[in-house]
Amino acid sequence: MYYSDVIYRFYYGWWKNIDKKIFLLIIFLFSLGLFFSLVSTSLIASDKLDTNNYFFFFKHLAYICLGLFVLIFFSSLSQKNLFKFSIYLFFISLFFLILVPILGTEVKGSKRWLDLIFLPRFQPIEIVKPFAIIFISLILSSEKNLNIYLKYFLSLFSILPISFLLMMQPDIGQTLLVFSSWFALVFISGLSLLVILGFSSIILSVLFYMVFFVSKFEYIKNRIFSFFNPNNGTHNFQSEKAIDAISSGGFFGKGIGEGTLKNRVPEAHTDYLVSVISEEFGVVTILFLLFLFLFFIYTVFKKIYIETDENVKLILAGSIILIILQALIHLGVNIRLFPTTGMTLPFLSYGGSSIIGVSILSGIILNLTKRKVN
Repeated sequence: MYYSDVIYRFYYGWWKNIDKKIFLLIIFLFSLGLFFSLVSTSLIASDKLDTNNYFFFFKHLAYICLGLFVLIFFSSLSQKNLFKFSIYLFFISLFFLILVPILGTEVKGSKRWLDLIFLPRFQPIEIVKPFAIIFISLILSSEKNLNIYLKYFLSLFSILPISFLLMMQPDIGQTLLVFSSWFALVFISGLSLLVILGFSSIILSVLFYMVFFVSKFEYIKNRIFSFFNPNNGTHNFQSEKAIDAISSGGFFGKGIGEGTLKNRVPEAHTDYLVSVISEEFGVVTILFLLFLFLFFIYTVFKKIYIETDENVKLILAGSIILIILQALIHLGVNIRLFPTTGMTLPFLSYGGSSIIGVSILSGIILNLTKRKVN
C-alpha cells in the first residue's frame, strides 16, 4: 500500500507540473505515427515477410510504449540530475557510436547500426544527438571564468568525434544535422555571424573534399550527381517514385490502403513517409502535419522567451532546432529539394532508434518547460 501511495503521489506531482499542451501534442504526434505505420506497413509484412499483417505495427507500438517510459523518466528528473545524467549518457552513447565501425551491421553500403540483444538494428547517433545538445549547451553557458572563444572551441571539439564517426559510416546527412545544430547553438549564444560563416566555409570545404576525392564516399558523390542530373544513373529512382506518389495523391489522396509507393520503394515507411501519407491522404494531411509541427515549435519558443536561465534557454532552443532541421530535411528529400539522406520524420516515422531518440528530446523539453516548484 505504501509503494502504491508513493507512485500515486509521484505521478500526480509529475502530471500537475508538466506543460500539458506540449505533452498532449507529443502524444498526438506519436499516435499519428502509429496510425500511419499501420496503413503503410501492413502489406509489406504480409507480402514480403510472409508474416502477420500487423508485424511492423506491433513493433512500432512496442517502441512507442518504451519511448513513453523514457519520456516520463527524463521529464520527471530534477534539473540538476537531468544535466548530470545527460553528461554521463553522452559519453556512454558516444562509446556505442565508436563501436559501429567495429561491430556494426552493414546495410546497402552503410554501417550505421548495432545489433543489440535488447534493441536490434539500434542506431547510436539517434541517442547521441539529444545528449550532445545538452553537453554543448552546458559548455556554452558555463559560468566558469573561461574565455568565450575557448567555450566555442570546446563545444566544437565535442562534436568533432561525432562527425568523424558519422563520416566513417558514412552518413553525411546526420553529419550536416549535427553541425547545423551546433551552428545554431553558437549563433544563439552570441558568436559573430562572420566567424560562423568562416567555420562553415572550412567545414563545407572538408566535406566537399571527402565526398569528391575519397573513394569511401563514392556512392554519396553519385547521389549528388544524379540529383542534379536526373538522366544520369539510377540513384533518383526513390525520389522520382516519391514525387510521383505526391502528384498522384493530389489534394485529398487516393484513400487509405490505395497507395503503391510503400510497395515500390524500400524503407518508404521510414525515409519517405511524407510521400506515403500524401499519396493516400493527400497534401491537405501534410499541411495539417506541418501545422502541428509549427504549433509545437511555437509553444516551446514561447517558453524559451520567458525563461531566464541561460542553460535552459540554450537546451530548449537546441532541442527544438534539432527536431525542426530533421523534419525539414525529411520533407526536402521527399519533394526532391535534397538528395536522399535516409532521415526519418520525428515522431511519425517507423524505427525504434528514431522513436527513442525523439522521446529523449521530448522528455528533456517537458522537463525544462514544467512548472517550477518552490
